[in-house]
Amino acid sequence: MEKRVMTDSKRRRGLMVASAVLGGALVLSACSDGGDKGGDAADSSKKSSQAQVDEAAAKKVSEARIAIEPKTGTNNASINNAKVTVTAGTLTEVTLTTSDGQPVEGKLAADGKSWTPAKALERSTSYKVSATAKDAKGLVAHENSSFTTVSPGNSFIGNFTPEDGSTVGVGMPVSINFNKPITDKKAVQSGITVSSSSGQEVVGHWFNSQRLDFRPDQYWQEGSTVTMKLALDGVEGSSGVFGVQQKTVTFKIGRNQVSTVDARSKTMTVTQDGKTVRTIPISAGAPSTPTYNGQMVISEKFKETRMNGATVGFTDSDGKGEYDIKDVPHAMRLSTSGTFIHGNYWGGRGVFGNSNTSHGCVGLEDSQGANNPNKPGAWFYDNSMIGDVVIVKNSKDKTIKPDNGLNGWNMNWADWKAGSAV
Repeated sequence: MEKRVMTDSKRRRGLMVASAVLGGALVLSACSDGGDKGGDAADSSKKSSQAQVDEAAAKKVSEARIAIEPKTGTNNASINNAKVTVTAGTLTEVTLTTSDGQPVEGKLAADGKSWTPAKALERSTSYKVSATAKDAKGLVAHENSSFTTVSPGNSFIGNFTPEDGSTVGVGMPVSINFNKPITDKKAVQSGITVSSSSGQEVVGHWFNSQRLDFRPDQYWQEGSTVTMKLALDGVEGSSGVFGVQQKTVTFKIGRNQVSTVDARSKTMTVTQDGKTVRTIPISAGAPSTPTYNGQMVISEKFKETRMNGATVGFTDSDGKGEYDIKDVPHAMRLSTSGTFIHGNYWGGRGVFGNSNTSHGCVGLEDSQGANNPNKPGAWFYDNSMIGDVVIVKNSKDKTIKPDNGLNGWNMNWADWKAGSAV
């Protein structure tokens, strides 16, 4: 009986334990459910806090976006196209300096959206750019860049005539001499345009790998304006060698003056706009050293210059020049090889109009010291300009070559156009 009671007691304790275990399981289950809900709430709270932080941070970041050209680290960079721009804001400060700290002047656009250097940069130079901008909320943005411009060894330039803003005669071609040989002539010529307000067709002609001239079929129309645009920046003229020029040049064509030298009659007739204004007695090249025939263009003017025969191959047995005149007055160049039309004070008055005595030049009576405006040499100098045409005929010499000076007019139009690479 006692044993049975004990058994019941154990059973009751066992049930209690079971109930406790079951209850514990239930409690644990309930705690588990409650724990998941608490975790979600914590995560949500964290996400909400991070969103607030992100939002707060975003409010402090400027919306202005600055772009700098050339890109940082660029080598062989253009010397013409450096630029700083901004979107969603305005530039407040831009500094461009060389690697040794020398500042480069620049100009900020009126709307504050861009900044450019005041002039082309130097070649083979390292630059640093620092730019600051603000957005509509006044928040500031910064950007920096550094680059190095193209070197002379990896670039070419074209030295051209006539000069920008000049007034020249009707025979003046556009002549460009490149400082390096050009192998891709088409690419380079395509980067150059020459046009006239007269509407004349203008075509380029390559004389060699470094010289390119432009002219119309006939002389330029007097009073017209000629425009040359060089868009050679970045153009590859030969392997690894790029152009750097980017500019526009304009020049005016003056009155139409053409002077015709007749070596046989020893006279020169000067016409302006088709009308004869003066006939001048001259002395051309001697029979042993005749003057070139052909159309020649005045390319240089010297009120006084030295002429030494040794510089153009006229030497005596001692190797000295056959002539050496230190003060030749009113000299104007007609060819690269040394043909001039100039004043002559040493020949004597009886020479002009009667004898051809020069080494190939055209001489006009003049006075020593280039100070008498009434002498033919002085008058012709004062009434001539770069680009005027001097035609020589009836000489015993050959016609001058088109590339000897600015004398491409001695080539017919079909042959001229055949020398174009475009």
